[in-house]
Amino acid sequence: MLRSMATLLVPRARKSPENYPRRNPVGVTRLRLPADLPATLGCDAVGVPARYGFRILSRLPAKGCVYADGDWWWWLVPAGSDLDLTWPLPSCYAPGAVVPDRRPRLIHHPDGGSPYTPPIPLYLLICQLTGIAPAWSVPPQVRSTL
Repeated sequence: MLRSMATLLVPRARKSPENYPRRNPVGVTRLRLPADLPATLGCDAVGVPARYGFRILSRLPAKGCVYADGDWWWWLVPAGSDLDLTWPLPSCYAPGAVVPDRRPRLIHHPDGGSPYTPPIPLYLLICQLTGIAPAWSVPPQVRSTL
């Protein structure tokens, strides 16, 4: 009996990342603008989990291009819309509108001639829905030498 138990207690190799089964990694893609909308200010994107998507879309006064996949909704905003802003979790800011490639598709085409959603109303709405107070970076004070 003792001998049979000893054969069961054979040390096994430690689990390392190489020993785990690999998942298919998600690549990235750039959100494509409709051909009739110029992106003169460059494009970034702000994403939120899909559970917030309809609430945000229905409450925004102005909406640009909105893309969705099974997990995330993405709003196009002008490039640099993260300057002096910290977008609250669980939102995600994507410079260059480069997002995980889960086959996002355009679900809202803007009525006007701009592909952008105004970033400040979007930011405030995301803060409200997530229960996080808006956080503005204070620019440094400039003193005159006159």
